[in-house]
Amino acid sequence: MILTRDLRKTFGPVQALAGLSFAMAEGELAALLGANGAGKSTLLHLLSGLSRPSFGSAEVAGFDVRRQPQEVRRRIGVVSHQTFLYEDLSAEENLHFYGRMYGVAGLQKRSDELLAMMELWPRRTDLVRTFSRGMQQRLGLARAMLHQPTVLLLDEPFTGLDLHAIDLLTRFIEEASAGRVTVLMTLHDPDYALAHSRRLFVLHQGRLVIDQPSEQVRKGDILPFFREK
Repeated sequence: MILTRDLRKTFGPVQALAGLSFAMAEGELAALLGANGAGKSTLLHLLSGLSRPSFGSAEVAGFDVRRQPQEVRRRIGVVSHQTFLYEDLSAEENLHFYGRMYGVAGLQKRSDELLAMMELWPRRTDLVRTFSRGMQQRLGLARAMLHQPTVLLLDEPFTGLDLHAIDLLTRFIEEASAGRVTVLMTLHDPDYALAHSRRLFVLHQGRLVIDQPSEQVRKGDILPFFREK
């Protein structure tokens, strides 16, 4: 579902990604770790079509991110610390707006299901600007899952969330993976990554230095790569 070959990205003299090659299968749940500036967000931007590779290739759900970006976007859900929600619309109105953009069939039923799963049903008619950070992030995940994507890209999805919101999003992500959605999430917390992912990637200065099943990685193997130089 995700395939990269010698993927590189440069910004002037700075090489943000230096030849990444890896593959992820349907239903895999992987965490991507690394220090600030290691290239984590850059990778997700390339995979989601928000940026173009400088060299190499990437495919998502069988489509090339450079030549077929629209096909890629139809098949991915993206969540970051920026929720992409309209604050002067209600939770329900936000989902209906995005659902119409994607041509979601049975939109009312799908929207109601996600609002209930994210424990937002009682607040469905409230404006998003009245929501806490955790509630907005939960609604952002509902938005990302509205069109039933096959790949979910999560960029620091737990930033600023309380323990209940983290637990709720964790359960939702694990259920999505069990339903054969491929999940790649960037994180800063090695403990969470080891406990809640099945595969672990570590980026260091744009290079993939660890790619192993999470159960085979020790926290001590990761920490040296969090020391920025």
